[in-house]
Amino acid sequence: MEIAWKNIEFSDKELIQGFYRQENARNCEFTFANNYLWAPYYEIRFAVIDGLLVFLSDESTFSVSFPLGKGDVKKTIEDLMGYFEEKGHKFKMHLVSPEQFERLEQMFPGKFQIVYNPDAADYVYESEKLITLSGKKLHAKRNHVNKFMEEHPDWSYESITDENTAECLEMAEKWRELNGCADDPEKSNEFCVTLNALRMRKELGLKGGLIRANGRVVAFSLGEPCGEDFFVVHIEKAYADVQGAYPMINQQFVAHEAADYKYINREEDTGAEGLRKAKRSYHPVMMLEKGLVTYKDND
Repeated sequence: MEIAWKNIEFSDKELIQGFYRQENARNCEFTFANNYLWAPYYEIRFAVIDGLLVFLSDESTFSVSFPLGKGDVKKTIEDLMGYFEEKGHKFKMHLVSPEQFERLEQMFPGKFQIVYNPDAADYVYESEKLITLSGKKLHAKRNHVNKFMEEHPDWSYESITDENTAECLEMAEKWRELNGCADDPEKSNEFCVTLNALRMRKELGLKGGLIRANGRVVAFSLGEPCGEDFFVVHIEKAYADVQGAYPMINQQFVAHEAADYKYINREEDTGAEGLRKAKRSYHPVMMLEKGLVTYKDND
């Protein structure tokens, strides 16, 4: 069969979001803003096959996502298996959750195997804990926040608006210089995504917030609802030399923009040791695992 894969364009927003609403998708990758902003860097395209949404990635390995939507998932997967065979590729399915793999096993008993990638698992926290920082485990975070407030008595939180977006863009440019993004392709891509997210905040439905100290922006964050009870934080930037700026934006952004959601998805750590340590220090209530599905060796 032939599949008409297409690039993700802004005009696809309502179509793609409609499928996410059907599925109550919780993984950080399954929001339109994430898809639209990152697709050029991961060579992501999509198609609606038998009424179901499927993404194709050929960035490093030719693979598809688990079909999303209400329809005959088994038939769509069979069609995809045939498509891979025609193209001379081994069938692979990326970002598959344990629940999706369980469905796969029911449809195709013993046919597939899954390998979970710990670097890709999303960290999920209770919003109430991130706001109050209550309990012994988060004592150090409370201290960082209190220290920031003491050292910057004039600090303030603002939602990102048309009026202050330019200051966030300016801060992002300085953050880029301080973090060597020009010499690191991955950091450079992330920086481009950050700028585009700020510029298209309203169109993409992103919520933003910033921390101001001594009159200047020292941290900002962007995120959006993801699933019924989840809010995903896509971007968080702060000056590392401003003590407590990261804990402050973490707490204040959730308090002002995401308090109505039970869980906060703060995305994966990508295997970066510093990021892993920081995310673990907030003690996630759950991890959303994702794996790569392939045929079992005997297939």
